[in-house]
Amino acid sequence: MNTTSNQPLSESLPPDSIVTLTLNPALDLTVQLESCELGKVNLALEGQMNAAGKGVNVARVLRDLGAAVTVTGVLGADNRAPFDELFRSHDLVSRFVYSPGQTRTNVKLCEASQRVTDINLPGLVVGPESLETLLATVDDLAKPGRLFVVSGSLPSGLDATVYGQIVARLKQENCRVIVDTSGEALDSAIAATPTLIKPNIDELAQWAGSASLNRAEQEDLVRQLLHRGIEQVVVSDGARGLRWYSREGSYEALPPRVTVLSTVGAGDSLVAGITYGLAQRWTIPEILSQATAVSALAVTQVGVGIPSRDALHALQQQVTVQPLPFSL
Repeated sequence: MNTTSNQPLSESLPPDSIVTLTLNPALDLTVQLESCELGKVNLALEGQMNAAGKGVNVARVLRDLGAAVTVTGVLGADNRAPFDELFRSHDLVSRFVYSPGQTRTNVKLCEASQRVTDINLPGLVVGPESLETLLATVDDLAKPGRLFVVSGSLPSGLDATVYGQIVARLKQENCRVIVDTSGEALDSAIAATPTLIKPNIDELAQWAGSASLNRAEQEDLVRQLLHRGIEQVVVSDGARGLRWYSREGSYEALPPRVTVLSTVGAGDSLVAGITYGLAQRWTIPEILSQATAVSALAVTQVGVGIPSRDALHALQQQVTVQPLPFSL
């Protein structure tokens, strides 16, 4: 198997470059419909194909916010062109490993009712050689204090322990690590104590082995996570906002009311907003204020990114951030 990784090496990166890692990227075909009826011909209102994947989406929003960003992970060499064009057009430094085969395609059917149906096609089977090359790339990029965003699902060929391996390697080099994943991958990452995790309420319940959790039960789990050594736990709850828990303080952010066009990419936009604020060493309320606005802006559009800084600023003025009565 012939596996390659793009240059330049990390020595030529800006010292403040944020790194996003996407193990299971995708070409996202997002289709807008009034409604979808199974077994019938459905007319789409519009469709859009984008090079995507959770870490790739995070990188795009970070660039719009003004951050220097490096992207890495594993991509299929046979359909790499859309990704290479995205990296070029958005001035993203690529250290992706390119493996034989095709990156998967995901179809997202978005109805006017805000119901989203995902159809995810099979993707790459990532073998030991590609993993070895990726881990070497991660080691090369790992510099003390550098921020890494590790997000998304795992491709075929890799088991959940890979997340724990990557987080442990980065923490050993004194990197700050943000993790956004779910299921066994989240469990593996938590065992390696990343700096911050961002589960939504369903992912938190899944991690606990429960169908659902009330607020008190969620906060009991958060206490467990903080006691394990994770510095920040951010729990997202859709239109009801998000809650930031840490030893330095706990806060709740309430988003503005907006007209929702598509929720695709909203979580990734939120992670980008959080990451940017951490990189700037902002206070927790400052981070939450902008991150919540970035996520609110995301649901008003199809596709990922910040098309208008004025629109973002206007939404930020409508975000409410307040302290939470939470103690360890």
